[in-house]
Amino acid sequence: MALRRVAILCAVMLLAAVPQIAAAQDIAGEDHPTISAGAPVSALHGIWRSRGYGYVLRIDADGLALFHVAGPFCYADPRRQRDPDGLFAFHRMAADGTVAFSARPGQTRYVFDRLSALPDACNDRMPWTPPRVAALVAATFADLYPTFAERGIDWRARTGSARLLDSHASDDALFEALRVMLAGIEDAHVELRAEIAGRKRALTPGQAATLVRADAAPGGAREDAWDEAYRRGILDRVLRGRGHEAANGGVIWGRVGDIGYLNILTMERFSPGRRRAADDPTALDAALDAAIAGFSACPGKVDAGFPTRTCANARTARAVVVDISANDGGFDWLAQRIAGRFADRPRLAYTKTAVGADRVQPQPFEVMPSERARYLGPVYLLTSDVTLSAAEVFALDMRALPNVIHVGETTRGAFSDTINKPLPNGWMLVLPGEIYRDPEGVTYEARGLPPQRRFAVFPQNVPGGGHARRVLALIEEIRAERDAAAPAR
Repeated sequence: MALRRVAILCAVMLLAAVPQIAAAQDIAGEDHPTISAGAPVSALHGIWRSRGYGYVLRIDADGLALFHVAGPFCYADPRRQRDPDGLFAFHRMAADGTVAFSARPGQTRYVFDRLSALPDACNDRMPWTPPRVAALVAATFADLYPTFAERGIDWRARTGSARLLDSHASDDALFEALRVMLAGIEDAHVELRAEIAGRKRALTPGQAATLVRADAAPGGAREDAWDEAYRRGILDRVLRGRGHEAANGGVIWGRVGDIGYLNILTMERFSPGRRRAADDPTALDAALDAAIAGFSACPGKVDAGFPTRTCANARTARAVVVDISANDGGFDWLAQRIAGRFADRPRLAYTKTAVGADRVQPQPFEVMPSERARYLGPVYLLTSDVTLSAAEVFALDMRALPNVIHVGETTRGAFSDTINKPLPNGWMLVLPGEIYRDPEGVTYEARGLPPQRRFAVFPQNVPGGGHARRVLALIEEIRAERDAAAPAR
């Protein structure tokens, strides 16, 4: 994406803070489909290795073959799909034998260098014993994990537990060794999933304190109960039965008198049915159209000048609360799409880089004004410690807009995309491997994005979490603030 038009100097200074990249990394241009007429385009045939992310990719007329590399290890992805995570659908070529792949045009770019041959380690047929699997996990984190320092973890010392295993160790012993190795990494984007003797086991650290207090573990009945209580509080107490649910239950909106309220509960699966992709925006767009019409903002397509005026009529909401206090993420590009409904013009929201991606320029991401209905009045963005992943990225998008005030609690602190690393023994390892920085170059990975105005969204001593009560109090505070700001008659 292009850098923010009015802040190009700031953006250039930010990008200059990283090592200079070769001319080969000038990857400006258009993204093109990787598959043409049922096969990869011939210019991509060969062996490629990623900068960061730990991938080797072999491309030939038969398709793509993905390998994972970490330290001295390399192994073929055991999944059946040629592009199991959908990362390589598009590409743009650069000079000097480099290419940038992406899942969608304009989204995260995975930069690869051409190799003359597949690394020897990728042809290694040594058995994957428990000590070797543990060493692979240790090497994967050493290569890719972004926040050891922030979490006070000496990873080299931590991996000693793996050396206690022998080649005859049981799966239970291996899982326990990995649990000890990963202890203290309270990161919601770290996960280890296994099946041992027919029983599924999972390590899922980094849970929100709010959900821990409510004993609402992911996937459990208590989580479902917590979600339902949260939803009912919005519909019954905040919106008093006059709210609207849409987009497969992912959007709730309505008005509390002269203040609009929009709750985005997820950043994925807005369109019902398995035939729809998880990031299909059709139902989301329709829900936002209806919500913003209800807030009486400017409807219709914007022109090339991105006008900054708002519609001035008596029905226009004086302000809108955008609530993502229970949103645990999904797709960054959908977060950008939603933020565009509140943007007056293009604005740089953040940059991102992959851990270990030497000589790759940070990729900038902008909030672009939507061509559909927008609301350009005052917006209050509400977050909590439950706010996670793409919802946190949405908070970065929204904080780039001058009409947005961020209120509530600090977010969880897991911005990076997750990287799936299926292990050779059939288990799945998931971890982050990127750093997001705001336009000032600050990263909030591991510590969360703090609000500009802080208050408890889910007070500990209030039964049921107190979310609805706090939203209603916020609306009264907004009214008082707007009254104070209104010109005297």
